[in-house]
Amino acid sequence: MRIYRQSRTQYRDPMTQDILLGQTLRFSGNPFGDAGWENVTHYEREGAVLIEDGMIRMVGSREAVLKAAPNATRHDYGAHLISAGFIDAHMHYPQTAMIASWGKQLIDWLNTYTFPEESRFGDIDYAREIAERTVRLATQHGTTSLTSFCTIHPESVDAFFSAAAQIDMEVIAGKTCMDRNAPDTLRDTAQSAYDDSKRLLEKWHRNGRAHYAITPRFSPTSTPEQLEAMGALWAEHPDCLMQTHLSEQIPEIAWVRELFPEAPDYLDTYEQFGLLGPKGLYGHAIYLEDREIARLQEVDASLVHCPTSNTFIGSGLFDMQGLAGRGMRVGIATDTGGGSSFSMLRTMAAAYEIGQLRGVALHPSQLMWLATEGSARAVHREGRIGHLGAGATADLVVLDLGSTEAIAQRTDRAESIWDALFPTIMMGDDRAVSAVWINGREINR
Repeated sequence: MRIYRQSRTQYRDPMTQDILLGQTLRFSGNPFGDAGWENVTHYEREGAVLIEDGMIRMVGSREAVLKAAPNATRHDYGAHLISAGFIDAHMHYPQTAMIASWGKQLIDWLNTYTFPEESRFGDIDYAREIAERTVRLATQHGTTSLTSFCTIHPESVDAFFSAAAQIDMEVIAGKTCMDRNAPDTLRDTAQSAYDDSKRLLEKWHRNGRAHYAITPRFSPTSTPEQLEAMGALWAEHPDCLMQTHLSEQIPEIAWVRELFPEAPDYLDTYEQFGLLGPKGLYGHAIYLEDREIARLQEVDASLVHCPTSNTFIGSGLFDMQGLAGRGMRVGIATDTGGGSSFSMLRTMAAAYEIGQLRGVALHPSQLMWLATEGSARAVHREGRIGHLGAGATADLVVLDLGSTEAIAQRTDRAESIWDALFPTIMMGDDRAVSAVWINGREINR
């Protein structure tokens, strides 16, 4: 029998039926595709969601769902919007405490802020404190799944998976591997990276709702020997994800060329060591060359757009329309703490702003899809999380579309759901999050 911790969540008999009443928004396809967003978005003004045994059993009109389960416990959210929970497809939980650290470019920022902070995570008590804080902050902002880098310390991995397990949150994470161009306190070796990662993978992968990701930080901080070791481990466990960084900043790309002079491009520094594949997650991916795009699409790899990070650190403008429009797997993420917010609403807003700078106004449906279905697809969990439909895990967020006076006065004039939703995307924060359900249970935040 599973034992639940009552301090974090109100747990009930798992066979209890719950009905959530409110407006509902769901997707049956990719709004970036040829079908057009109008044909793959489904909105119910008087909607309902039936939950049973941690799963979504039915989504439909209020009348139909109440008729299907007349004895279910009702949770009436009025005019609030019920959506699949947000999925943060790339973040660094060890950077939680240093979020919004002042300025500088990527490499200086890593040396000044990131590496000193990450050096603290060999202390299991500190790692637990930050992991629990990260989970708490994420759920306060409506995020129901996280994909995180940890540090080189195995303790940091244990702390993160344990914190998520307390509320049955589905998470993806792995030990970050670095054996060069980092402080002594944050360097492992090719062999220890392989051994530690394998042991942690065997301990945590598919343990409850935990999924392991093999995690070389990026090419500049791993020797060819370590990259080869990580590639070998991935070949042994191809059902795992592999996460890293790719083409975030122009000086970084120049550095990679110095370190790997024989590689034709940045992507090849992964591919030649077996670190390019269909379950690869490549964060940022701003300055991709044609060959790189073709190879990433050919192997069905995933790209993760980190808009608040890309503007905060001055990295550049991701080509969302060009890449997602090709059918590539693309998610969005906070990239905490390079990103300047824990909120996926703020992340969507930043993605919209970057799109505008590239001459494309992303539609609210596309933004919501990216934060739910798109990110689920990026981490190869489509249909299981990030989806408001029968058979998906009941990870949900309920949004108040009039959470502040400024937002409400815009919503009052709305003539469509998109008019009503867009102000919350652009101006909403944790006050817009009315409720969060994880694995079929409403959690205390």
